[in-house]
Amino acid sequence: MGGDPRQDYLALVDTLSEHDRRYYVDANPTISDVEYDKLAKRLVQLEQEHPDWIVAWSPSRRVGHAPVSEFPKVTRPVAMLSLDNSYDEADLKAFYDRCVKSLDGDVPVFAIEPKIDGFGIELSYKAGLLTLGATRGDGRIGEDVTANVKMVKGVALRLREPVDIVVRGEIYMTKAEFELINKARAEAGEELFKNPRNTAAGSIKQQDPREVAKRPMWTILYEVVDGERYASGHLASLTFLRKLGLPTSTHNTSASSWDELIACVHSWQDRRDGLPYELDGLVIKVDDFAQRTALGTTAKFPRWAIAFKFPARQVTTTLHDLEINVGRTGTVTPVALLEPVDVSGTTVARASVHNWDQVARLGLRKGDRVLIQKAGEIIPEILGVTEAGPGEPFAPPTECPFCHSALEREEGRVALLCPNRIGCPAQILGAIEFFASRHQLNIDGLGEKVVVQLVEAGLVKDVADLFDLTVDQLLSLERFGKISAQNLVKAIATARESATFSRLLSALGISNVGTVLAKPIARRYGTLSALRAAIVAKSTEDVVTELTEIEGIGEVVARHIDRFLRDEHVIAVLDKLATHGFDPAEPVVATADGPLVGKTFVVTGTLTAARADVQKRIEAAGGKVAGSVSKKTTYLVAGADTGKTKLDAAQKFGVTVIDETELQKLLGGTA
Repeated sequence: MGGDPRQDYLALVDTLSEHDRRYYVDANPTISDVEYDKLAKRLVQLEQEHPDWIVAWSPSRRVGHAPVSEFPKVTRPVAMLSLDNSYDEADLKAFYDRCVKSLDGDVPVFAIEPKIDGFGIELSYKAGLLTLGATRGDGRIGEDVTANVKMVKGVALRLREPVDIVVRGEIYMTKAEFELINKARAEAGEELFKNPRNTAAGSIKQQDPREVAKRPMWTILYEVVDGERYASGHLASLTFLRKLGLPTSTHNTSASSWDELIACVHSWQDRRDGLPYELDGLVIKVDDFAQRTALGTTAKFPRWAIAFKFPARQVTTTLHDLEINVGRTGTVTPVALLEPVDVSGTTVARASVHNWDQVARLGLRKGDRVLIQKAGEIIPEILGVTEAGPGEPFAPPTECPFCHSALEREEGRVALLCPNRIGCPAQILGAIEFFASRHQLNIDGLGEKVVVQLVEAGLVKDVADLFDLTVDQLLSLERFGKISAQNLVKAIATARESATFSRLLSALGISNVGTVLAKPIARRYGTLSALRAAIVAKSTEDVVTELTEIEGIGEVVARHIDRFLRDEHVIAVLDKLATHGFDPAEPVVATADGPLVGKTFVVTGTLTAARADVQKRIEAAGGKVAGSVSKKTTYLVAGADTGKTKLDAAQKFGVTVIDETELQKLLGGTA
């Protein structure tokens, strides 16, 4: 770092942006995650100390935007046309021949690109800064989703050169990340997403960018609007994009004859499954921009491009049985056990059926011949029955196969549930893994394999037993040496010392109580023992009434909390935690003499600092932060793009509306 702190900050922004590009665009990171996190933490610290330094292209600007009520419409001067489709070699040959004929017999060079099954997006940059992200819409009119696009991996907030440019591409989700999302939804008893494309499309239209940030999405750009301004041909224009720091496919290639073109198409049939994202075909374009102009467009399609669609990947096989799985939250899901069959080079022996309502809709039974499809999921799904088997239709189970508890179905959920949250062996494994995971107690070294070892050896029967583990006990297990055993025991002790009530509450795995909702509950009660005492002293209805007074807690969540803490298995585990003296308190951030004591704030709109940071400063000064404007609100802190709903509510209840500058004065006690 140099002598000018402001220049040091700007250099740090550039450094982190370059590391983002190397990671998300080049897939070639040059520093470790730990080193990156240290730099990012330093950046956030500087921006908290000097909010007037913050620049629009800072990596920290990817979070903190306020929700929007609707997306403004965007009319683009150059329409995003659809592509004509070809489904066999004859269609493709006809396209090739038309291009050659229209170019007076000249054979053009064709660019060949993998067609990612994603969600179309257009990005606009002015002087190298991202100014607009717009959906395709009807081609001419899209929607402004700029705040959400900033959450997508690979979307640069500032280019390496200060150019004005408009680019188009696909936002997508990898197959592995899609599968993880659906696994989590299945465990929570939520309806599964259908495929990565629809998930990405729905995610980018979320009204709260913070929710978008939770969905792992990427982008690949495939077209430069008015590309002839930057290069003579399409592939050269994509090379220019990479020079600017934008992601393009590394699998793009070209062909200058029919034989080369069809050979390339054939090669993709075998390697499409090797990519981390789902493909539904190839896009074939005339490379030269002058030749494109000569070929022109129809009202719907460019004459110089076509999409070659891959054939559907569906096969039939025999259904032998249904396996019953029980997840961490007790969700009971069926998985089909199949006669192994090859699907696009992968042997498939299991398929998702999602839930027991789906089993009934399909009418599944042993011996069925079923049609399966591998489209965007690691585990394929059953589409239907082609020939009924001789057995009786599968009936949903009535008891848990692991602990024999009677299964239940909660109102509004499609999944069957095992209610034995703490005593069910299948749930014990998942509960301990979750308890120790990074965003909960963060016990380093306590991964899935170690948890299985501990449970199978009888050393751990529930999360409370973790705090009884000794080095000598761990040394009796395979792959544990003295150092690794000491490290795990130390990690457990460290997690205990650093735990807060909200982290413990979230780690217990109460339905719908994650790290966000745990905080206001923890602030209300202070410790787990205080919350348990409130549960014991009151009826369920009184507890529900009390809990729903907390910001963000509705009746459904309140009943989940009450039911969980009254469960006899849960009580036994929590009693064991209490005997260990493990009852962490929630830090009190408000001060009795802070300048904002007794005042309630609602923070909205786009601010120069991350909204979460603004809220923390308010709480540290003794103020309270709420999510919606009411008669109890003292101030509405309104940033840019504040929605009309909150402003109208402020006027209705006589709430004072202030900006960031006025808030800073209040925080400093000068207002």
